[in-house]
Amino acid sequence: MRSCLSLLLAFLLVLPVAAQQLPFPLEVPTDGVSSFSSDIPTHEAVFGHVIGDFHTDPSQTVAYFQAVAAASDRVTFGQYGKSYEGRALVYAIVTSPDNHARLEEIREANLRLSDSPADVSDADLADMPTVVYMGYSVHGNEPSTTEAALMLLYYLAAGQGSMIDAILDNTVMIIDPVMNPDGRDRFVDWVNRNRGTTPVSDPQDREHREAWPGGRTNHYWFDLNRDWMPVQNPESKARIDLFHHWRPQVSTDYHEMGSNATYFFQPGIPSRTNPNTPQRNQELTGAIGDYHARILDRIGALYYTRESFDDFYYGKGSTYPDVNGAIGILFEQASARALLRDTPDGVLDYAYTVRNQFLTSISTAEAVVELRQDLLRHQRDFYAEVPDFVRNSSVKGYLISTERGASRVKELVDALTRHRVRFHRLSRDTQADGMTFRAGEDLIVPLDQPQGRFLKAVMERSTTFTDSLFYDVSTWTLPLAFDLDYAEVTSSTGNLLGDQIMAEDIGMGEMVGGRSQVGYLLKWDRYYAPRALYTLQRMGIKPRLMKDPFTAIIDGEEMMFERGTVLIPAQPRDATGRAPSGMTVFEAVQRVVADDHVNVYSISTGLTPMGPDLGGRRTEVLSMPKMALVVGSGTSAYNAGEVWHLISHRFRMPISIVEASALGGADLSRYTTIIMAGGSYGNVSADAVRGWVRGGGRLVTVSSGTDWAIRNNMLDLDAKTLDLDSLVAGRPYDEINDTYGAQGIGGTIFEAQLDVTHPIAYSMPETMPLFRNSSRLYEASESPGTNVAVYTDDPLLSGYVSEERLPLVAGSAAVIADGVGRGSIVAFTDNPNFRAFWYGTNRLFMNAIFFGSAF
Repeated sequence: MRSCLSLLLAFLLVLPVAAQQLPFPLEVPTDGVSSFSSDIPTHEAVFGHVIGDFHTDPSQTVAYFQAVAAASDRVTFGQYGKSYEGRALVYAIVTSPDNHARLEEIREANLRLSDSPADVSDADLADMPTVVYMGYSVHGNEPSTTEAALMLLYYLAAGQGSMIDAILDNTVMIIDPVMNPDGRDRFVDWVNRNRGTTPVSDPQDREHREAWPGGRTNHYWFDLNRDWMPVQNPESKARIDLFHHWRPQVSTDYHEMGSNATYFFQPGIPSRTNPNTPQRNQELTGAIGDYHARILDRIGALYYTRESFDDFYYGKGSTYPDVNGAIGILFEQASARALLRDTPDGVLDYAYTVRNQFLTSISTAEAVVELRQDLLRHQRDFYAEVPDFVRNSSVKGYLISTERGASRVKELVDALTRHRVRFHRLSRDTQADGMTFRAGEDLIVPLDQPQGRFLKAVMERSTTFTDSLFYDVSTWTLPLAFDLDYAEVTSSTGNLLGDQIMAEDIGMGEMVGGRSQVGYLLKWDRYYAPRALYTLQRMGIKPRLMKDPFTAIIDGEEMMFERGTVLIPAQPRDATGRAPSGMTVFEAVQRVVADDHVNVYSISTGLTPMGPDLGGRRTEVLSMPKMALVVGSGTSAYNAGEVWHLISHRFRMPISIVEASALGGADLSRYTTIIMAGGSYGNVSADAVRGWVRGGGRLVTVSSGTDWAIRNNMLDLDAKTLDLDSLVAGRPYDEINDTYGAQGIGGTIFEAQLDVTHPIAYSMPETMPLFRNSSRLYEASESPGTNVAVYTDDPLLSGYVSEERLPLVAGSAAVIADGVGRGSIVAFTDNPNFRAFWYGTNRLFMNAIFFGSAF
């Protein structure tokens, strides 16, 4: 096979640079690729342009995959989901006609490697093909990736010869050409519309400078390459379903990086590999890398490995496979973005970038053929060794309480069952970590299951690391992110396992009592309570906020209610018993109980045995929020997208997207709440925002949005500083960057103390895990009643922080709420909505939206 590749590469080398688009068909015969079938349509024949001289959009990609599948008995076409904007997520399965005839048999045999590895012998492996997932364009503005997928599809469908036969006979290749079609469409539309007949290599040219937010992200501006583990976006959910439907042995992840770089492929930095990943994984990654090196050496393309990137965060496409018994491989090509790009090495041609991605796709295919049994054996042994892994682990499972956060438990179970994690009802009452877990109500998830390594990786707390630098976050402990009461089980879980359950079995809402002439009490303890409240407000109902604890008689018994309980009057002021929508209040309450899984209690009297009566002065009519999110140049697309997704998609509330540069001239009186989710905001009129707040507006700031408010004298907080220069004094030159880097907080979980009497902390626990991915720290406010959340004296829960930085975190401000004129500011010093899976701190953010006028 290698000699065949050499002949193919020799052909590529004689092409002039301008012809390196590799127009199909390749006409030079080799002993491994003797010809290309004329029955398979080329990209040029279908669309009229050669790959590399135009950017192919997602719809063209889908059409080409369909055309090739229709013409080839080696290819089947499939759709595995849709994006937010309704674009198809598609794939092609490429293998020999004989393998296609028994494809389901091959898939089921492949699943046995992870489901029943003890039943798979080495002799069985000898007859099995490898399953390979080839993933491209998870970042929409890294365009060479999809073009390489198009070339790979044609190459495997049309190629004739021993090399092609070996690949088709020994692999089932799943080619996913566009994992992020919304982002790619946004990018391709930009570059193709802003290009003249003659390409321009000037990086300042409009074609090279995408408008905010760019095409990297999906519709809601999420980085989908960080969502493999959280699975909060439809593209990710569908992709994970496809991944586990097949469970490949190798999964590739094609990307682009800065234009001045060369080419990277894994392994990454060895010291930054997640300790839950077996060493054998890295050895096989290195062995596959030898094939990439050989193919790039043949064309004189420079490359590197082991010098950057890592295999630590399991939410990335190149790392998630590693904890699923597969080999994940990251590829990074220096990006031309447009057709031509000036670099210090000369002009970088788009066709050149496509060529390199295509060639490493071929070398991947060669590697998985020649290493086939090693790869199959690795996956089998990965799962066969789970019992030993469990025996050697001090933790045998996890208990999860549903009492305080059933909706959040439901979301956690939904996310993890997509990764094949099994949950059970607890069979008997159990004590752990000072908590009582209830039989039949709470959950247990045992480590002794095929996904035991994955489960440990997403549930564990880590505070000790072999390296102090991380390409991504250093921790993601899911029970802390969801703010759940949970405990580790350190002995056998066998006698604790009840029935296996799914997400739909958890956290349904409850209506206690029947129709009331007085009203209903909505507890604020469920995650979707804000959505229920907004639904009622949209119907014209005027709920009231209870600011003090009280008791009420429910079904003849006295029941305690916390601050933050919402009173829903049964009789509107016009005494019709109906909301302006025409629905009775009782019917409206029944609807939100069913849709939003909230608990609502019917009351027979407004008199309370303890605490304020329900119509007292310590209650407040809640106004329906009218929100604006500040976006555009100078703002963080990630942070803004997380807010947009939270409000619009998850909580189903309208929110206006307002450009930062237009804020000064906008009619701000239309909004009760403006959200600044992070950024420099250099083009925002501080005077306009300040005047709006003083006039009664509610400003919510997040992360660097809070820095902006401090700089513009809307908040008075003093920064905490660390003398970094003294830490690097005397260090050798080549250690200085790493020494500075080790002082950053790049994704760590800290504990905060909350003032639960403050409206922003209503229905929250007294202490709470908060995520930080920035090093900006502020002293707690000296103004009485403004510190909603302050980091505790011993705050580290999980993740990396330097010993010099940790004392600065202790006692610093986490959430501040202050009155400004007739308005208010709620300031989060970091991001409570990180990557959409921080369900715990989402609740603080939603309190800022709904209760911002209550202090």
